[in-house]
Amino acid sequence: MSERFDVVVVGSGAGGGVVAGELTERGRRVLLLEVGPHRTAADFTRWEARATHDLWWPVRMAMMVPAGEPILLLGGRCVGGGTTINTKVALRADERDLRKWHAATGLTNERGEPFGQADLSAHYERVERVLGVRERRDWPRSVQTVAPGFQALGADLEPVRSYTDHNCMRCGSCLQGCPTNAGKSTLVSYIHPALASGLELRPGSAVRRVLLEDRGRGPEASGVEYLDAGGEPHTVQADVVVVAAGTLNTPQLLVRSGIRESSGGSPSSALVGRHLGFHPARLVYGLFDEPQDSHMVYPITAHSMNHQHDEDGGFVIEATTIMDPIGFATTLQDERGPLWGEPLVAALRAFRRWTGLLMMVNDDNNGAVVVDDAGGENFEAHLEPGELARIDQAFRFTRQVLEAAGARRILWTGLVTTHVQGTCRMGDDPARSVVDRNGESHDIKRLFVGDASVIPRTLSVNPSLTIMALASRLADHLHDDPGGYLATSASARAGSAPVAHRDVV
Repeated sequence: MSERFDVVVVGSGAGGGVVAGELTERGRRVLLLEVGPHRTAADFTRWEARATHDLWWPVRMAMMVPAGEPILLLGGRCVGGGTTINTKVALRADERDLRKWHAATGLTNERGEPFGQADLSAHYERVERVLGVRERRDWPRSVQTVAPGFQALGADLEPVRSYTDHNCMRCGSCLQGCPTNAGKSTLVSYIHPALASGLELRPGSAVRRVLLEDRGRGPEASGVEYLDAGGEPHTVQADVVVVAAGTLNTPQLLVRSGIRESSGGSPSSALVGRHLGFHPARLVYGLFDEPQDSHMVYPITAHSMNHQHDEDGGFVIEATTIMDPIGFATTLQDERGPLWGEPLVAALRAFRRWTGLLMMVNDDNNGAVVVDDAGGENFEAHLEPGELARIDQAFRFTRQVLEAAGARRILWTGLVTTHVQGTCRMGDDPARSVVDRNGESHDIKRLFVGDASVIPRTLSVNPSLTIMALASRLADHLHDDPGGYLATSASARAGSAPVAHRDVV
């Protein structure tokens, strides 16, 4: 027998966690489905190998075309998603980033004006209040070491804004989940408070497809089918379905649900999985004479924004970070390729003396998520010459910073990303976007997308704060219910006051 909810949310990360939490606090009956486990601070023991297994997706990769070099795709697979295992950097999108959105998909606001910072400002403020975003100036030695290198190259090193509170012990284990709950993930800030207000959370739930029906007005989402942790199938009915499974998984779920067939092959549904952006990154390490202990920091402690915009180079440098010994040991390389044998042993013996800088590069959303005929996943990265030139320039600059700071040796990693965006872009033009300005599918009513896949063009900064602001905006829209989707819900309490401690308006 099928259950029924007002809203079913698939995925509990920066998007889904916020949507589910805010709607629950407003009196909606919400089911939150997460494929990963529900782990809490009691489980976060700084055991790197265990956390990689329990909290992260198995490593996936996109092959660069035509170069053939892979970009490793990393992400969280647990309640809270990426916000449980990320670095909690809280940066708003720059106005120039948002101008790219309008150019890409014709995205406008409710007044028909190009979508801009003013349209997200109130949502940013709300999320920042809930997360307790603050500026962090408590730089450790490793940052003080590299700061002169930035200065020598005429670049600024600025304090980072972060959603961590004063319980942060700078233990360097953020990627294994915060053991003190100082990191204000959606797990801590939205999902756990909402559980006390009636949110139904089901971890270990693998959603197989969104249910689609034609009730005489065209196709509509009516619920989902999922397998529980024991492999048993379940069907859930809902007035609204929000897919927030992440940039790589959301388009796969939509394709496997038959959205292209149900839409009659519309241009909008044909774009599902297209325009994947990577925000490609590389860790560059410098070896110094004195211990830096970069594994004992809050993971991104400062950043240099001088080259943030395309015309200035198109990259951001974050400093400092090394974090995890296993990750460090298994990714080191130099001009000759990956380190192994005695050179690797020598590098690891000097672990405390290495300091890492993270370079993140703007890209132009030329990748794709492809579902093959057998239902398998493939990821493509069609980086253009201009994008490759930005990656090279960022690498050169980062090396020069470390050398100017006195590094005796430089090593680095391959390309990696935790900031994938795009694949279900939002916009006004159905020929260039998958969902409208409110996240609703152009082709399937009652079907909304609420994660980083709606971002039309990759941001130049860490995207999690923007994803949460967009999700908060989506929660407003769903609760206001202009389409009348939830009007008959018995649990809907129109005009109900939100829970005070959540500061939701």
